[in-house]
Amino acid sequence: MRPHRRLPRVRAALAILPVVALVAAACGSGGDSDASGAGGEPDFILEVTDEGNSGPLAVAKRDGTFDEALAPLGAKIEWVNAPPSFSANLKLFNAGELDVSGGAYSPVVGALSKDVGVRIIAVADPVDQDQAGIIASPGSGIREVKDLVGKRIAVNPAGKGEYITLKALEQAGIPVDRVERVPLQISDAASAFSTGQVDAWASFNDPYAEAKARGAIEIATEATVGSTDNTIVAFRTEVLEERPDVAAKYLETLQQLVERQRANPEDFENVFEKAGPRALSGDRLERAIDLGRRASVPHYPTAEDAADLQGVADLFYQNGVITRAVTAADVFYPLEEKLAAAGNQPAPAPGK
Repeated sequence: MRPHRRLPRVRAALAILPVVALVAAACGSGGDSDASGAGGEPDFILEVTDEGNSGPLAVAKRDGTFDEALAPLGAKIEWVNAPPSFSANLKLFNAGELDVSGGAYSPVVGALSKDVGVRIIAVADPVDQDQAGIIASPGSGIREVKDLVGKRIAVNPAGKGEYITLKALEQAGIPVDRVERVPLQISDAASAFSTGQVDAWASFNDPYAEAKARGAIEIATEATVGSTDNTIVAFRTEVLEERPDVAAKYLETLQQLVERQRANPEDFENVFEKAGPRALSGDRLERAIDLGRRASVPHYPTAEDAADLQGVADLFYQNGVITRAVTAADVFYPLEEKLAAAGNQPAPAPGK
């Protein structure tokens, strides 16, 4: 574990899922808000996943939005490359090289069961649940969930892919041991699926859309299986305890970015490149713009959110994905309460 970030080159980190933004919070205490290192250099560095060519983080990188907001707190951003999957980043969390990430309930439950020190601070209501699901190769003979019996399906272990698969099998009344779940992270799963090493793939976000565009057959979505695996933001617990003021200001700034995205979604696509492999065009661009217009601003967890999370955790425990029970109280971090106790009331999320 890295030491506390008080020197200019000692870092914290964070990674966010392209389609979410976070709850507003007032900048608070928890550190010297005007502290900076020698020569005016920041003494707290957040390493943020470089989200590439679209979304609030891409716009923030282009405009320097986070550095401007965090400067009064003696903090700044560094952009780094990281896999686009929470469950693929557990080693980075453990090494102190990643401090916050977007994701879903499922991989955070999986992380906590492995004693990775991360907690959820905000939840986003679902915007479009057809961005994740189960796809099958055209030659597999799979056309619906019941056809998965005796087949191999790639899932990111203790993450969204495994959760969707278990929900689909439960809904169809199929014993989970009649389908072989192959644990693979996104990049390896994409290769295995394209080369026929697996018959199906439980996937999400861009890899899911890209596989469908290449002819994969969609047999279930998050919506059709009744998923409650909502979008979240989770911080490494050490960072929350050390600098809740930085976490709160980051969330407040990100909320403002998402409000801008809702008002002007076109500006949040093809941010750096208008053409090339990272650029969207045609129907995919129009769909991304529509999703941006409807982007959900996350809120502090509610009792309803806790019930949804508990359903995810219970499904994992009942099927042996995790070896010990996990509760919502284990997973949610009370940042709102911490800020209030320190005399810094967070601003309410819109509509809450």
